[in-house]
Amino acid sequence: MSLWQFPPRPAVGAAGRLIQVRANFFPVLSLPQGNIHHYDVVISPDVPPAKNRRVYQQWEDAALLSGLLAGVRPVYDGRKNLFAARPLPFDADSAVFQVDYFDDDDPGSKRRGPKKFKMTVKKVSEVNMQRLALFLEGRIPETPHDALMAIDILLRHLPSLKYTTVGRCFYTSDSAASIANGAQLWQGFHQSIKPTRGAVLINLDVSATAFYQPGPVVEMVAKILGKQSAADLRTPMSDKDRMKLEKSLKGLKVVVTHRGQIRRKYRIAKITSTPASRTMFPVGETGTEDSVANYFQTKYSCQLYFAHLPCLIVGDPQKHVYLPMEVCEVVAGQRHLRKLNERQTAEMIKFTCQPPHVRSNKISAGITILQQRDSDYLREFNVQIGHEMAIVNARVLPSPAISYHPASKEPVITPREGAWNLRDKMVAQGVTIRSWCVVAFGAEQDYPVTAIQKFITLLVQTCEECGVFIQNRQPPISYANPYGNIEKTLIDAYMVAGNSFQERPQIVVCILPNTGVPLYAEIKRVSDTVIGIATQCIQAKHMFAAKRQYCANVCLKINVKLGGMNSYLSNTQLPFVSERPTIIFGADVTVTPGSASNQSIAALVGSMDAQCSRYAAAIRVQKGRQEVITDLAGMVIELLKTFYQTCGAKPERIVFFRDGVSEGQFSEVLRSEVESIRQACTNLEYNYRPTVTFIVVQKRHHARFFPIRKEDSDRSGNVLPGTVVETGVTHPSEFDFYLCSHPGLQGTSKPTHYHVLHDENRFTSDALQELTYRLCYLYCRATRSVSVCPPAYYAHLVAARARFHATGEGWNESISEGGASSASTGSDGAKVGGGVAAPATPATPTAASPVTEEGGAAGGAGSQAGSQLGRRKRPDSFAGSAAGTRMMT
Repeated sequence: MSLWQFPPRPAVGAAGRLIQVRANFFPVLSLPQGNIHHYDVVISPDVPPAKNRRVYQQWEDAALLSGLLAGVRPVYDGRKNLFAARPLPFDADSAVFQVDYFDDDDPGSKRRGPKKFKMTVKKVSEVNMQRLALFLEGRIPETPHDALMAIDILLRHLPSLKYTTVGRCFYTSDSAASIANGAQLWQGFHQSIKPTRGAVLINLDVSATAFYQPGPVVEMVAKILGKQSAADLRTPMSDKDRMKLEKSLKGLKVVVTHRGQIRRKYRIAKITSTPASRTMFPVGETGTEDSVANYFQTKYSCQLYFAHLPCLIVGDPQKHVYLPMEVCEVVAGQRHLRKLNERQTAEMIKFTCQPPHVRSNKISAGITILQQRDSDYLREFNVQIGHEMAIVNARVLPSPAISYHPASKEPVITPREGAWNLRDKMVAQGVTIRSWCVVAFGAEQDYPVTAIQKFITLLVQTCEECGVFIQNRQPPISYANPYGNIEKTLIDAYMVAGNSFQERPQIVVCILPNTGVPLYAEIKRVSDTVIGIATQCIQAKHMFAAKRQYCANVCLKINVKLGGMNSYLSNTQLPFVSERPTIIFGADVTVTPGSASNQSIAALVGSMDAQCSRYAAAIRVQKGRQEVITDLAGMVIELLKTFYQTCGAKPERIVFFRDGVSEGQFSEVLRSEVESIRQACTNLEYNYRPTVTFIVVQKRHHARFFPIRKEDSDRSGNVLPGTVVETGVTHPSEFDFYLCSHPGLQGTSKPTHYHVLHDENRFTSDALQELTYRLCYLYCRATRSVSVCPPAYYAHLVAARARFHATGEGWNESISEGGASSASTGSDGAKVGGGVAAPATPATPTAASPVTEEGGAAGGAGSQAGSQLGRRKRPDSFAGSAAGTRMMT
């Protein structure tokens, strides 16, 4: 077996209760028996795939009618690939065709005549379908990508012609729903193919995305500016509104309405700074200047009702083509590529949140919509589609027993349906808070002192009931402008607290307005990278309506931020970790979608105890928008040293959960990162070689499972936490499984896909699935199991927080935050401080903590020390310092 060949699936697991579930996969009942013929297609001039398809379809329709194709029905992907079940009847391996294309969307195209396209078709190869059959039987390990691509293009060919295509999704404007600011949501379906043992399946799921609402531009302008309709646009536009509008409309395609049947399309480049009544341009050969409003009145007898609004500058801005807004309409079918604002996002979540039974019914209807039973193309390739969802075997793993402090009235609890509460329980290890303060970001009339004190009293009482002791029950309270200098505010609060208690402050509690992610982000930036102190943010609405349960949740976050431990699993429930020194790593790389920033941020976290409750983190900023972690060896060295300093032993086993890797990158990431882990171990000690298991964690997939029997579902109608699926819809031969580890709250639960790429620890199916599931109960910020195992979850949070610190890009996690992190900007490959996702500051500074006695910057002095270490020769033993990493719990 090749060194980098993925491990085969061990025997199927037996732990838990056996059930059956429906999966949103539909079987391909029959596959082509003979070879498929692959052709390369070049259409010139170059146009987008959607138009390529229309050009090709006009050629195919004519070729079938004339007999040129002799009844052969090829399928085309809109780019380069064409597949045919029989050879195309050409005299040679290539042929060139001239295509007269009439644009159905342009009423004037018939009058102007067709557009001329040249299409070259050249045979590339023949696809051996027998290799696909061998792969599905598990007899060959190499995936036959060409055969799967041919089947995929066949199944996508007709839907691509009928519906708006975005990636692997098909959308239609039927049942579109309008949302804020001139956008609308289209429903559709995601479709892909999935090879599994003995079969090829179609994975179908509902989908939704935002498009621009078609119609008059003035109506869209009104909605963007928060007006009810265009009738409310009575006054000239301010510069602020004009800039907002230009940002929203730039790049949008519009069609003119003032020239009768001539409906020419343009793309918006800019917006004029002057209204149509005062936007001047030279007319005719004399160069006499006229206003846009007057020109349209004279030339087209078009009296402008909105002459006080600016004009659209369309096409090349240097040519100064001006169009009044009211003579333009937004072209239908344009996808909204800009990031949705908070209101739009909330409306989209509401639109897409569907209970399991509703989603299941829509998916079942979708297979008939996309894959008609009487398709000529499917018949041509001898392909038949099953129209019933696959029913697969699953198991429900038992919940672990959660342990709290022995002095609790209920020290051990076994959760039901993945959730429990803190009633009658004290945290396993509680901290003592001696020095702290409260900052309310708002005016005293908005947040009266009496209301804040009432909340503090309840919070202190709840913390002490939970085993977190607060010596000083009356912290200093200060008020601050939420739009003011946040850095100065927090430093002043830090100094006041320190002077009040004559001790370095441990935490600042911040009361925030109910909206405003930028304020939250700035508080975190300052506390993490300037002051070096933990912060706990509270929304004002929760402060005014505070309940004991809410305060208990806040207590959990405060305790772990200051170095405590909330709960743990007994050693017998984590045998793999407790029997021999073992470190659990989680890794993620964050690249901001749509960002111009040419950098990515890699985060690595590692467990620091046998309970997998405390973690340390290391971060790197790396050049290029790449998924492979370039300095993983250096990061692993830091965390292995921290483990040794914390536990007094070298890890004998490593389990590495890697988030954020697509299937096409499996081999590259595995080869690079396992080598980096080995290099790190060798650099520490020449003969040090712990056994490594490397697992990819995937949430970006479209597999969903639906319970068949009511007793196999939770209160939301979803599958129960602990539902694991490893047959029927998984890889034909490799070690992978789906695990739904969390309770459903709203909508349909999404399972997490775990794929083992390397396994020197020789896990059985049961051992790995139970370890992964039990880890999901150790997420320190909640009293419920989470959907992704915590090491990968923490790594994602660390990378996201560090991205904001390093690049200044927006932080978009919810205000109900879970911990501070430590980061500062750095150059390529340099340390960005020690980031944390859960707790930020240990109770006392350690070698792994960059917090200084003088209260210096957590990401300042610490990250500088880390960068210095990075420039020196790395220490080759565990005795060296792990400066720059940050302890987490």
